Order: sequence, then structure tokens, then C-alpha cells
Amino acid sequence: MGRRRKQRQQQEEFWVAHSELPRTVAHPFYQRLNQVLEARGFDAFVEGQCERFYAEAMGRPSLTPGRYFRLLLIGYFEGIEGERGIAWRAADSLALRHFLDLRLSEAPPDHSTISRTRRLIDLETHQAVFRWVLELLAEKGLLQGKTVGIDATTLEANAAMRSIVRRDTGEGYEEFLRRLAEESGIATPTREQLAKLDRKRAKKGSNDDWVNPHDPEAEITQLKDGRTHLAYKAEHAVDLETGAVVAVTVTGGAAGDTETILETLPQAGEHIAEVACTTNNEEVGERVHPEGPVEAVTDKGYHSNDTLTALAEAEVRTYVSEPDRGRRRWQNKPEAQQAVYSNRRRIHGEHGKQLLRRRGEFLERSFAHAYETGGMRRVYLRGRQNVYKRVLIHMGGFNLSLVMRQWSGKGTPRGWQGYSAEALLMGLQLWIATLERAEPESPQSPMCGPHLSCASPLLSGSRHADKTTSATGC
Repeated sequence: MGRRRKQRQQQEEFWVAHSELPRTVAHPFYQRLNQVLEARGFDAFVEGQCERFYAEAMGRPSLTPGRYFRLLLIGYFEGIEGERGIAWRAADSLALRHFLDLRLSEAPPDHSTISRTRRLIDLETHQAVFRWVLELLAEKGLLQGKTVGIDATTLEANAAMRSIVRRDTGEGYEEFLRRLAEESGIATPTREQLAKLDRKRAKKGSNDDWVNPHDPEAEITQLKDGRTHLAYKAEHAVDLETGAVVAVTVTGGAAGDTETILETLPQAGEHIAEVACTTNNEEVGERVHPEGPVEAVTDKGYHSNDTLTALAEAEVRTYVSEPDRGRRRWQNKPEAQQAVYSNRRRIHGEHGKQLLRRRGEFLERSFAHAYETGGMRRVYLRGRQNVYKRVLIHMGGFNLSLVMRQWSGKGTPRGWQGYSAEALLMGLQLWIATLERAEPESPQSPMCGPHLSCASPLLSGSRHADKTTSATGC
């Protein structure tokens, strides 16, 4: 009877040199992204911007600015909504440790360190980093700044409706309803009676009366899916020639479109003018329109007499979809009449229709990448400034993805999942085409047998070859 030979147990070495540890190949996407950032001096720039927030020697070692902003970029590229998840992901991935320039013996930053650094660095510095990315886009030919589309979406706040209180008395919602029931003659109201009383009230969710004590800047509004919740409003200004986001603002969720556009559009003009001043020169010519946007394209939510008049005074041509308001009366309103009629004439022209179609394409794409696959539809921060800081760097990551897509055709690491298979398929298709051109008169290719056909669906560009690995085509 055969017996298994006794295997000798080998004793592991007690000390292992750092150079002998196994190392994986860095992720090609993050490796290339680091090259793009280092080529333009990203770390030196952010260290100069954040120098005033750091002491020479005090307490434990802090999180360097370059590593902090890279961590927030990971939140966009990996679709992670919270800073705790970003810290966990950085600790798990060797490729991300290489992207963050972390040694194997060095612990990744904790989520509390990331949040403390975010509170330490002010909003203006985050805006400066966003403008730095815009300058990079201009150098790559991905920013023109002549035609801008504007639209907004809601972000669910990190605050619950059940926690709202009255602004005047500080009462909770149920406590307020019980007081109303007692005043109406119901001594001990049941939950059914309270619900019936609540249904009869008008404007029961007014932001003038109610506030969440944990996040006072979040406002009650209706989300895209129809739910009523506390939320913030993020508004994008997008270059309709390239798809780059040139400005983003964050306000309370109940702010009207006609109010917020008067903040977002001037900010877009400032960013474009600053980038044009930095990147335009005699050698490369006029890369970016130096005077800011001259055309603004929006949906019907932004249509109002005051908005169109203000943009006309700023010499910006408007292409705003007009809602059906019936017959208008223009008595003593000549400026508004001229602005509305001029806008109506432009949106019915061929150029206006083309811009409105492009607005729907580029604006919705930025929302899908940033808030759906990017994981920011629900925020886990409180306070408008904290949310604004995170959204700014998030959109900076979106703009960097345009640079990466120009280089490799893939704008996120998820897009690289099927990249090798697609490259192999393209090579095989090229090889088949070369063979067909080499022997055009041959009835049958020498590589194909009598029972095999070279026109295989795997090699002839079937629908499976065009299948993307992401819902948004990244």
C-alpha cells in the first residue's frame, strides 16, 4: 500500500527586507493620473496654497495637502460617498497606496484625519484647486468657455425629517401637532387623529417655520424621486463644446433656479476669464474665450422676466426653454418684452435647437457621473461649506476624467475592466481585415477550414463588443 511521504516543514525567516516584499503592478489609470498631476506640479501648488494652515512642528504628523486632495479624488473615481469609506478603500488597495505615495510600513490616514483636514482647509483653497484643474483642461484643449449650459440637481442631506423643530418655539413635529389638537378640543389625541389633523394643514413643511437643528442650512424640498426630504442644491455650469464643468455652486435645496443662476453664471465667467488670462499667450493663441461666456443655455425652470433682462444687460445671449404661460401682457415692461421675444426667436432657430439638445446631453452626463456612479447623490457631511468643499473636488475629478479619456478613451478605473479584452478584439479584427485585403481573389481564406467561417460574431463587431462596463459609458 502506498503512503504519502512526510513533507518537511520549512521554518519561515524571522526578518524580511523591505526590498524583498512582493509588489503588485500599479493600476495603469492611477499611474497615468499621477503622471498628469506631477507633470504640472500639483503637489507644489497645493502645498503653497495650504501653507498657512500648517504649523512647523506641533502635535502628530498631519495629512499632506497633496495626499488629502488625492483622497477626495478617489471618492469620485471609486464612487465612494463617505470619507470613512475612502479611508477603508485606501487601506485595502495596494494600487491606491501607490497613488497616495504610501510606504508599505506607513498606515493610511484615518477618516477622522481626513475630516479634520477638510475643516482646516478653507473653501477658497478648494476653489483654487478646482481652477487649477480648469487650467489643465485649457492646456489640453478641453475648455473653450464661449457657450455654457446651466442646470441643477438635489443632494439628499445628512439630516432626518423626524428631527425638525419649530424655529419660533423649538417644538418637535409631533409635539406641535399634539398642541394643535389640544387647542382644537381633543384632550388625548391618537396617532390617527394627529395624522388627520396634519393632512388638513396648509404649508406644513415650510422652511420659514421648520429647521433641522443638526444641519440648519439644509432645506426641505422635493427630491427627484418624489420624496420630501432635507436637501442641498448643486448647480453646474458646463462648457457645451467640451463637456467640462466650469463652475459649481451649492445652496439650500429650496432655492429657486432664477435666483441661483445669478450666482453660478458670474462665477463661471470669473473662472473662464482667470483661466484665459493664465493660459492664453502669443505662442498658442486664444485657447479660452477671454471675455467669459457669451451664450447661456438652460431649461424652462430658469425662464423669468428678471433673469432674461439681467442676462441681456450683461450681453449674454440666452437660449432658455419657455414654458406655456398663455398670452402675456407687457404694459410698462419694454425691456422684459424685448428680452423674452429675443429669447423666443433664438430657441426656435436651428442653432438654438442644437444647443438645447447639447445641454440635455452634457448637463445630465455630469450629474450621472458625479452623483449616480460617483456616489454623491446622498451626502454624509453637514453644513453647506463642508458639502461645497467635497463637491468642488468631486467635480475636479470629473474634469480630470476628461483628460484621462482623451489619453486612453477611459475616464474612470472601472472603464479599464474590459480594456484588455477590447484591445485584443480590435487586434483580431485588424488581423482578419489584413488577411482579406491580402487575398481578395481567394474564395476561401487559408486560415479557415471548410466548416469554419471567418465571419464569426465574436470577431465581426457584434453587439457584445460594444458593450460598456458602466451605465454611463465610462
